Amino acid sequence: MALIMDIAVVALRMLLPIYTVVIVYQIFAAMRRRRRPERPLVLLQDLDTGVKIPVLFWENSIGRSRGSDIAVDDPAVSRNHCVLLRRKEGWFITDTGSKTGTFLNGKRIRRRTQVKIDDNISIGNKEFAFKRGEEFHEELQSSWFFSKVSGKPAIQPYKIMILVSLFHIFMGVEACFCDGAKDFDPAFLCAALLAVEWIFFFVSTVILKRVAFELEALCLFFTGIGVMLLARQELRTAYVQLIAAAAGMIVFCIIIKFIENPDRIAQWRIIIMVVAVLFLAVNLVFGRVTNGSANWVHIGPVTVQPSEFVKIAFIFVGASTLDRLLTKQNLLEFIIFSAICVGALALMGDFGTALIFFGTFLLISFTRSGDFKTVVLALASAVFAGFIILNIKPYVLRRFQGWRHVWEYTQDSRGYQQARVLTYIASGGLFGVGIGNGVLKYVAASESDLVFGLMSEEMGFITAVTVAVAIATLFIYARSVTTRSRSTFYSISACCAAGLLVIQMSLNVFGATDILPLTGVTFPFISAGGSSIISCWGLLAFIKAADERTYSKK
Repeated sequence: MALIMDIAVVALRMLLPIYTVVIVYQIFAAMRRRRRPERPLVLLQDLDTGVKIPVLFWENSIGRSRGSDIAVDDPAVSRNHCVLLRRKEGWFITDTGSKTGTFLNGKRIRRRTQVKIDDNISIGNKEFAFKRGEEFHEELQSSWFFSKVSGKPAIQPYKIMILVSLFHIFMGVEACFCDGAKDFDPAFLCAALLAVEWIFFFVSTVILKRVAFELEALCLFFTGIGVMLLARQELRTAYVQLIAAAAGMIVFCIIIKFIENPDRIAQWRIIIMVVAVLFLAVNLVFGRVTNGSANWVHIGPVTVQPSEFVKIAFIFVGASTLDRLLTKQNLLEFIIFSAICVGALALMGDFGTALIFFGTFLLISFTRSGDFKTVVLALASAVFAGFIILNIKPYVLRRFQGWRHVWEYTQDSRGYQQARVLTYIASGGLFGVGIGNGVLKYVAASESDLVFGLMSEEMGFITAVTVAVAIATLFIYARSVTTRSRSTFYSISACCAAGLLVIQMSLNVFGATDILPLTGVTFPFISAGGSSIISCWGLLAFIKAADERTYSKK
């Protein structure tokens, strides 16, 4: 009987990496297949030439700039002349500080004004008639991600959930029968995990009536891997991680509901900014130094990392509706807020998170303006600041000294962790040694900063790389769904939230494997850390909201 169980566990260990690839493929295939046909919302018909211009987005910049959604070749038109946008009440047009003004039916508009079918819009020397989209009969090209969509039906959400749940059950079985196991505690942990997953699925699909569930299923898959990896390492931490994940799912639902009306963000933007700065101030005053950085606040038995929640606020403040986005005041506020965030994190000594914020700032800045000069200037400033940090923070300099030389410092803090990560990744091979059978779990921070190595050792290099690639692919998905988002707030926030997750994942993976200096940041959804996983689920809400199906009901 014991021999049969051993054979079954070995078979599971060989199966899970392949099963990982199958689940990730099925989820992304479903994302591609379950789409609605592309068609213009409305048209702008040039009254001089009769040309019909399809209006594809809920918010459309109109101007002389080539980067405008609707480019108008007329010297009397400003580069960013006006914005045509759609809301629940109908279509509106607003001038964005143009020199010659925007006119609706011959009257100059001063603020956001409603536009109706057959109204005339005049900008510069051009006049357009506002028409229904059904009058446009040309075929529209979809974005790359959806350009070759299969005609096959997408896998149903409940079937994806069954696949994910079976995977976590198999992880639980492995953990129960790992070397030296004396109890079935992982089975109870797995049961609690399945309960949280299916309750979330029921709430999303039955109560909230969300049309799609692929994105949530993917991140439930990641979350479960992170929880079950802790089953034979620190069971109490595993339950804390699961509770935090459940809290993150609640935050996910709250944020989606809150940003349902994109104009609400503008009303709360300053408040969110102030609250975020207060969070950082509390961190600076009450934070305890741990591993060189004072980014942890202890509230009784609970430990919180406020900077993780500021990531969500950072996306809120950086994105905005298009008519507000093109104002100088909006941009200046974001630059000041970014400088405060990065500066506060630097004072705490949390340079890994500061680097994530800075990378996200570059992404938001370029997404908003498309201006490479701003990015180059910010990079030059960052390099200068980096040289200063290396001179005033010795422990950061030590990490750089060990970078690419970890085998010379295998017993030193400069290379001890990375050398063991590389060793145990190799020992895990393609299929891993099994849940709980790894040795890296005895190295400090294996469940957080070094979790890519732990996942590679116990679950195999195939699984670890597949998970990393899936998170990286979230950025491609976010970029694709934003072509039909209801607001530039959704477009920018989705791309930047996905970009933040990819930057964070890259720093974790490349730092642990000595491709980059070790920065001590978490792997999204996988690493242990309650604040981190709540933040990840909060960021996921921005990607979800960008999909035009999110606010549709069954």
